[in-house]
Amino acid sequence: MSQTKQKTSIVNKFLNLIEKAGNRLPDPSILFFFLCAGLIFLSWFISLFNIKVENPGTGKTVEVTSLISREGFGKIISESITNFSEFPALGLVLAVMIGIGVAEKSGYFDKLMVQVVLKAPRKIIVPIIIFVGIIGNAAGDAAPVVLPPLTALVFIKLGYHPIAGLAMAYASALGAFAANLTLGMSDALVYAFTKPAAELIDKDINLNVAMNWYFIAASTIVLLPAIYYVSMKIVIPRLGTYHPNDDSNEDESNNEITTKEKKALKFANISFLIVIGVLLALSIPENGWLRNSDTGSLIEKSPLMDGVGIVILVVFFVPGFVYGIVSGKIGNTKDLGKMLSDSMSTMGSFIVIVFFAAQLLAYLEWSNLGIVISVKGAELLQGQNGVVLIIGFIILSSLINLLIGSASAKWAILAPIFIPMFMLLGYHPAFTQMVYRIGDSITNPITPMMPYLPLLLSYAQKYDKNMKLGTLISSLMPYSIVLAIVWPIFMIIWYLLGIPFGPGGDIYFNK
Repeated sequence: MSQTKQKTSIVNKFLNLIEKAGNRLPDPSILFFFLCAGLIFLSWFISLFNIKVENPGTGKTVEVTSLISREGFGKIISESITNFSEFPALGLVLAVMIGIGVAEKSGYFDKLMVQVVLKAPRKIIVPIIIFVGIIGNAAGDAAPVVLPPLTALVFIKLGYHPIAGLAMAYASALGAFAANLTLGMSDALVYAFTKPAAELIDKDINLNVAMNWYFIAASTIVLLPAIYYVSMKIVIPRLGTYHPNDDSNEDESNNEITTKEKKALKFANISFLIVIGVLLALSIPENGWLRNSDTGSLIEKSPLMDGVGIVILVVFFVPGFVYGIVSGKIGNTKDLGKMLSDSMSTMGSFIVIVFFAAQLLAYLEWSNLGIVISVKGAELLQGQNGVVLIIGFIILSSLINLLIGSASAKWAILAPIFIPMFMLLGYHPAFTQMVYRIGDSITNPITPMMPYLPLLLSYAQKYDKNMKLGTLISSLMPYSIVLAIVWPIFMIIWYLLGIPFGPGGDIYFNK
């Protein structure tokens, strides 16, 4: 008993330290403002040393140019709006959010998860919940919000401790955040910062949202048994038998599906299959409309890849809209309009971050700091084995994730540095992006900076009034540890086999 308390105490101290450090950081948007200001000063300071490198894109020698000058000041004032409005993939992300927002706000995602979990046979209910959690990251906030309390109730019926269910569902949704069978918002978000970062080296580089698709789909299959093992062999036995209090029962009304909602789900799912059928009909034939009209390719400069944002929008919008109509959630155009505006309002922080990130990228290009940092960094890493780079970047990303919860904010900072640097070492942006996504995911369950963690704690306290954050994290920690072992190993094997990460997402960059 004393050992358990000691472990909990150590976990608490560590998490308190991380939480205090993270809370001292400014809001991500303000952090980017400071980064922009710092970069302007840095351009002046480094320009004093006349550091020169050869631009790998043009072959010309460049040196750091100070932005604290008449010309620099003029550019900052006159081109800031253009930097923002022309930021690559901004429109794509917002378009994708229209479709996902309707599917989320109409209640389609929530009730679909409830239906799948409640209908799953008892023998396979646990892996089904894990699977739903993993692919649930395509559903916005639904998975980490809806799935944990639902799983807790299911675990009680199975004879397991409900907090084990909370931990498993939460870890499935967030620890495997970069794994999925389908493309979704997370793919669009990282792409939004990867593309402009890659263009610092190659203006004509051809990238697409789906360039990690093969790997994230395979990761779903690999991570499911890993999470299942942790649940059945570590977390569930550790928490032991649950003895409910009279006042600890959670309201199950939100986890029930009415007859009307069942009907709505049926029609929504049928509409989803129809959309997929239409996409296949337009893609599979050699003269399909979604193929490149000249080459017949589905990958290179095809409507499917170039318009993948609209494809994702339609795939999510149609079933969400059908569900809303049949269930009565969408009674008129005003209801639909409100859903669209509500879903778009959640993108406010992303849009602000993009404004400052666009300036940051422009400052890196104008001052030549981006090229200089990339070239010098590549020189330091020259000769390092790809396996070493994978492990090192995963560790860096996972540690930063403990302090900054927003995946897009972290990648907006790291992408302009590591995408060009790894490109100069010969690695495709798809490789670098995927390595980052793994590191960003594995510590999601244990970072105090994740906004869903306080909600999870409130769920847990319904079953144990004395539950503290450190104790809850101790049930989540095994998932992060196992994911930190299994996923990087899988990444290394994938890398050594030389398999592309997705359509147009090779391992190596060949200009």
